[in-house]
Amino acid sequence: MQIVGAERLAERLRSLEAAGPRVVVGGNFSTPWELLAIADRVWPRYRLFALNSQKGWPTRDGVTTVTPFVGPGVRGHDSLEYLPMRLSLVPRLFATAFEPDVVMVQVTPPLRGRVSLGVEVNILPAALRAVQRRGGLVVAQINRHLPYTFGDAEIDEDAIDLALEAPTPLAAPDRKVGDDAHAGIGERVAALVDDGATLQTGIGAIPDAVLSALGARRGLGIWSEMISDGVMQLDRTGHLDAQRPIVTTFAFGSPDLYRWLDGNRRVVFRRTELVNNPARIADQPQMVSINTAVEVDLRAQANASYVGGRIYSGFGGQPDFVAGSLHSSGGQAVLALRSWHDAGASSTIVAQLASPVCSFQHSSVVTDQGTAHLWGRSQRAQASALIESAADPRARAGLTEAAERLGLR
Repeated sequence: MQIVGAERLAERLRSLEAAGPRVVVGGNFSTPWELLAIADRVWPRYRLFALNSQKGWPTRDGVTTVTPFVGPGVRGHDSLEYLPMRLSLVPRLFATAFEPDVVMVQVTPPLRGRVSLGVEVNILPAALRAVQRRGGLVVAQINRHLPYTFGDAEIDEDAIDLALEAPTPLAAPDRKVGDDAHAGIGERVAALVDDGATLQTGIGAIPDAVLSALGARRGLGIWSEMISDGVMQLDRTGHLDAQRPIVTTFAFGSPDLYRWLDGNRRVVFRRTELVNNPARIADQPQMVSINTAVEVDLRAQANASYVGGRIYSGFGGQPDFVAGSLHSSGGQAVLALRSWHDAGASSTIVAQLASPVCSFQHSSVVTDQGTAHLWGRSQRAQASALIESAADPRARAGLTEAAERLGLR
């Protein structure tokens, strides 16, 4: 690893300008913004691959963002190329359809010849292998604010060609304060979770409510695509099995979370193709996947990717974890969401999806109205449960009429 200044780095990147380089960049809340700014200044045209790109992402003419999970930085932009793909399969792209010329990551300062990718492992190990195999360039932003984490997060510093020292505090996502409806959903989901279960959950008011409601559970495990503050709190309060590592691919949350992760061997960061592999998910005891959606139809199909007919996010890990959880011994695939969109004055339980399906065949759908138990029930019984137990009262009459038209009554 050669540490260089911004101008030396710009010169090296400029040598790749003619190729219109394909670049994989760390996403979520661990983007190496200093590196990205230099690249954007140097290259007139290039293609960027990242997950969940945040605000401030380059969207000018000449920049194309390719992604299977759309973030607020490119949402709605013409520069976006969306790839409909479950997350467990994304690493295959780097050996086929998107072979990278450059990989840009954020890392910790070296420690005994190694650096850590910190809070974002995810698809990056696969990208690093692919670019090294092709003789491409690996560039790192060294950030002393990044927590040193373990597992696949650790890489040899010799795997990095050029590095720029740029210590910038990690961003934290805006936290939405939950209300009584979120609390009710959290209590209902928690009631489905037994002692010793393994959890997959995300970030937001509903996952936070679920994790907060697990106070009576003991011996829990975590096998999750991502973790945030709620998992940290469960560990601190002794609700997790101390003999089982907390397994994840990335993390984001408060500064307290980042301090907790630093040097914490309880948390093991693994690559996406392992954590999101449905077979590995199925190996976890009593695996409970807890996901959300934009809407669910009367055939129990979920749309978690589209809003108003336009791509909003992507499949993410939802189909991986739904399938894996259903094959786990004692596993469940739970979908949790509010029953009503206040902004659009519309039901989240709909007659029939107009947008592509993200996942299906869930064990239960939980809303602020109740729990619709679906597993093992007929299609008609599922539709009735969704109307009677999950739908907002304002939508039930219309859904009942739709069910009759669809032959679901």
